[in-house]
Amino acid sequence: MAPRIPSPVDWLVAGVVGLFAVAEEIGERTAAPDRQEAAWWIAAGVAAAVLVLFRRRAPFGVLSAYTIANVAGFLLVADVAAAWQYYTQLLLLFTLLSEVRPRDRRAVTGLAMTGVFVAAMLAASSNAPGWGDVAVAVVMTTVAAGAGIAVRRYRALAVRAAERGELLAREAVSAERARIARELHDIVVHSVSVMTMRTGGVRLMLGQERAPEREILATVEATGREAVEELRLMLNLLRGPESDGTVPIAGLDRLDELVDQVRAAGLTVKTEIYGEPVPLPPALDLSAYRILQEALTNTLKHAGPADVTVTVGYRPRELTLEVVDRGPSGPPPRPGESGYGLVGMRERVAMFGGTLAAGPVPEGGFRVRAVLPV
Repeated sequence: MAPRIPSPVDWLVAGVVGLFAVAEEIGERTAAPDRQEAAWWIAAGVAAAVLVLFRRRAPFGVLSAYTIANVAGFLLVADVAAAWQYYTQLLLLFTLLSEVRPRDRRAVTGLAMTGVFVAAMLAASSNAPGWGDVAVAVVMTTVAAGAGIAVRRYRALAVRAAERGELLAREAVSAERARIARELHDIVVHSVSVMTMRTGGVRLMLGQERAPEREILATVEATGREAVEELRLMLNLLRGPESDGTVPIAGLDRLDELVDQVRAAGLTVKTEIYGEPVPLPPALDLSAYRILQEALTNTLKHAGPADVTVTVGYRPRELTLEVVDRGPSGPPPRPGESGYGLVGMRERVAMFGGTLAAGPVPEGGFRVRAVLPV
């Protein structure tokens, strides 16, 4: 869609066209004799600059108005065209073909009008145009038209690439949320199962004289078993038909195993633990493990064999995770390039109301830092 108001680039281009036209009319004209009515043509150059300013808002209308005015000047006044007139025509043709499809009637009409412009320009020449003049005009017009078509196709490809990137990002977010849901469901099912079993144990410990309490506990136990069954059905739905079994529950207690795996893959990893490790809620513990796992995986894929420092900090009210590599510094991986990547880490951090920072470090390499409230 064309902009409603001219952009700074439009103002710059219009200014260049206007200055070029005025300079050529005041000074010695390029490949054409000086005109007697120079003031009128200076005004025409300024008017052309105004048309150029709004060329993207109404490319076909601007091209039509400019072509009609100049062809009328060539035929009625019988004046020789200046260089700025021809170059402005090519600019307007380029703009039109960069905005509309080549098969559009406006594009075909614009090409035809430019052909009429060139023919009238050559006919008004003071010297009889030769084949060389015709060839140069045809080549320059073809180049302008081809450039406009190429720019339009490039824009279309860029738009499709951006849409595809957004689609991949949404798919990555959905997939990671489903993965998080599967893992949390396993945790919830386990916790509810433990609560149900302990409730049943307490019920059996009560004597017959505690019948009201036993009945209440039996109701709680039955409700818990129903909840477990419903959670399992939901979990099976999230897993899909191709997945069976439970998702392995991991935590920071398995950090050494994770580090050994990436070391075997080629990374040189050093771990640093600050503070006194404390038991974490299962969901938070699992998410912290997954964040470190994904950060190390991204390092392996994008930095290659590199020195990596993994830092885990236990504070009274927050858990900090940091992975810093000394590999080649570059932009963060895009969604789809490395599985869930940064998208997955952001989803896990956002679930707990934490913060995530990822980006190159000044001394070289890449840093991922997550802060999770405890």
